[in-house]
Amino acid sequence: MGRSGPGAGTPRAAAMAAGLCRAFGALLLSAAPRSAARLPALPRAPPGPPWGALAAACRGLGASAPRCTTNPLWKCRVKYTVRPVGMKKTGGRDHTGRIRVRGIGGGHKRRYRMIDFQRLRYEEGAPPQPFTEKVIDVRYDPCRSADIALVAGGNRKRWIIATENMQPGDIITNSNHIGRMAVSANEGDAHPLGALPVGTLICNLESHPGKGAQYIRAAGTCGVLLRKVNGTAIVQLPSKRHMQVLETCVATVGRVSNVDHNKRVIGKAGRNRWLGKRPHTGLWHRKGGWAGRKIKPLPPMKSYVNLPRVTAQQ
Repeated sequence: MGRSGPGAGTPRAAAMAAGLCRAFGALLLSAAPRSAARLPALPRAPPGPPWGALAAACRGLGASAPRCTTNPLWKCRVKYTVRPVGMKKTGGRDHTGRIRVRGIGGGHKRRYRMIDFQRLRYEEGAPPQPFTEKVIDVRYDPCRSADIALVAGGNRKRWIIATENMQPGDIITNSNHIGRMAVSANEGDAHPLGALPVGTLICNLESHPGKGAQYIRAAGTCGVLLRKVNGTAIVQLPSKRHMQVLETCVATVGRVSNVDHNKRVIGKAGRNRWLGKRPHTGLWHRKGGWAGRKIKPLPPMKSYVNLPRVTAQQ
């Protein structure tokens, strides 16, 4: 089979390769039952060049397959728990093992705290009415820039994103009631946007009712409730962009905790390695036109409301 003469691609060579593949298969599946160790017969090669049969016989010898480099079970948990869950690092690689994001790798080992971003999560069998929770502890979370708070209410405990002045022992209120008058909410309380007065600083904002907070979750950020129009609310995001959502979307009153996060001093290259950041290239790159100051208009308002269109009456 190692020669390159005219007889190298004959059907005899293909038969020898098929026998070799069966031998490898029997060796790999020796621990399996005999019924499973039998390999199906290789199909006959179609009429054509003799090397086609050789390629078909050797195709079963390949062992390349997508390999999962991470264990995603910590993301797919159905039952909520306040205990930290073990988390395996990805190193910037996807499910095939290829690097998709550069500059990621190493770092200190972390454990994931399951954050409940849906503040109006009622207990099983409890009526949907306002309820209070007590803050037990406020601590650092290695998986995000903001601090997290452990709250307890009824027969359950859960982690939430802490606000700026949240302290252990505080009582926070969660409500879904929208009345004619605006409520006098304290920092850390969760209310629908329709129940809050205009000009309130908010965080942990939902895009759809009951979906959970998706906006304004980074450390030290806050949004502003600008106005309410026809059952909707206009909110200014930290990027100065305006967003329109339904007034039944829930938000937390106040600013996200760890306000001085942007003032931290790294101090040395090793601290970035602790954080899981690998060094980039040290070459000097000339700055292009992107480096200058630009005065751009704000993007259009981002709307999550499907309002009915008004058709002209003839």
